[in-house]
Amino acid sequence: MSQKENEQGALPPTPEFTEELGDNHALTSIDTPLRKDAFELTDDEKIAVIQKHFGEIMHTLGLDMEDESLRGTPYRVAKMYVKEIFNGLNPAAKPTARKFGNKYQYGDMVLEKNINVTSFCEHHFLPFIGKAHVAYVSTGKVIGLSKINRIVDYFSRRPQVQERLTLQIANELQQALESEDVAVFLECRHLCVSTRGIKDRESSTVTTDYRGRFREENVQQRFIDYIRTHTEMV
Repeated sequence: MSQKENEQGALPPTPEFTEELGDNHALTSIDTPLRKDAFELTDDEKIAVIQKHFGEIMHTLGLDMEDESLRGTPYRVAKMYVKEIFNGLNPAAKPTARKFGNKYQYGDMVLEKNINVTSFCEHHFLPFIGKAHVAYVSTGKVIGLSKINRIVDYFSRRPQVQERLTLQIANELQQALESEDVAVFLECRHLCVSTRGIKDRESSTVTTDYRGRFREENVQQRFIDYIRTHTEMV
């Protein structure tokens, strides 16, 4: 049977195809792939299941699970997965971006830059870390600046592909602001590139999404120039 038939679900993917997909960091959907029953278990139930299976992984690797240093690791990892680094999978954790009227009629670009990004590659579950720069032009609504940071953080806290993360941030910002004029620029270093495979520790990945007025060359260039500007903090 062909690999195309494998992709359609007739057979599990071959090891070769699985490696190729992961090494190429390909994404299959703009939406994070989730099952319909993704939230039927409580957080505590998920922690218990993950704890059990992660303990089995450690045992299979040959680690002594009776050792005092390792004994609590399965629980710590499970809690970290559910409550922290993958908390962005839970819709209940999604930040509410309350809109305010732009009463002072500010009509120029608003840029929030150097937002910390910490996410996990969905192909190898290794971190990618970097910065996000997000801008918009108000069409009558504004949101609190911290909400932009929270939107970036929320979509980062899930197994991700950087391209998808960029698009999800742009989609959410566009919806929250009721504006087509948004821009997202991400630059990240991927540990799945630096610690395995090619083991390149110097390269970084840039992804962008320019919408509305940010597709205009002069507006886009201003956005990039502002990103490059170094800000001295008091």
